[in-house]
Amino acid sequence: MKPRVVIVEDHALTRAGLRTALSGSVEIVGEAPDGVLGWDAIAKERPDVAVIDIGLPGTDGIALTQRVRAELPSTRVVILTIIDLEEEVVAALAAGADAYCLKSADLQRIVDAVRIAAEGGAYFDPRIAHVVLQRFGSTAKHQSSVSPLTQRETEVLRLVAEGVGNSDIAARLHIGLGTVKGHVRDILEKLAASDRTHAAAVALRKGFI
Repeated sequence: MKPRVVIVEDHALTRAGLRTALSGSVEIVGEAPDGVLGWDAIAKERPDVAVIDIGLPGTDGIALTQRVRAELPSTRVVILTIIDLEEEVVAALAAGADAYCLKSADLQRIVDAVRIAAEGGAYFDPRIAHVVLQRFGSTAKHQSSVSPLTQRETEVLRLVAEGVGNSDIAARLHIGLGTVKGHVRDILEKLAASDRTHAAAVALRKGFI
């Protein structure tokens, strides 16, 4: 069964693009051009995922996310924005967003974020992952559950979350490139993550790094 999705986006062309990109993998059950109508659509349809533009007229995306979290906790939220300002990232995540994507990202990345959110995961655009690590890492540690990762895997994933590539990880940890790739593969499997960024997001939310 396809996830049910409501799109709240004030730009008609962007909304149409999202509808087209998502239509193959989800069921679009509602659309709205502002935060007020967006809440009406979300409250009526109670979708699995709400895709919300952060800069909405009426009620902005942060306030709408907070309301969804408070009144419809089973609905997951994917935030979209055109910029990667640290304060916006932090505000969106503090409001309870499950995923954060830049509109400039490839549409497939947004589709992946919606799918991951619908499955109960968390996703952050690679260009803002470092903000998540810096601002939420220490808080998450106090909420941590038992990590399935080894100490070395945790070290590797922490560097991944900081945006460090495999070659540089190998150099910093004084291990071979093949070993790093093996650790990353094992990390993805243990965290049921689709890619490196998703793995970092899951680990941060669970307090593993």
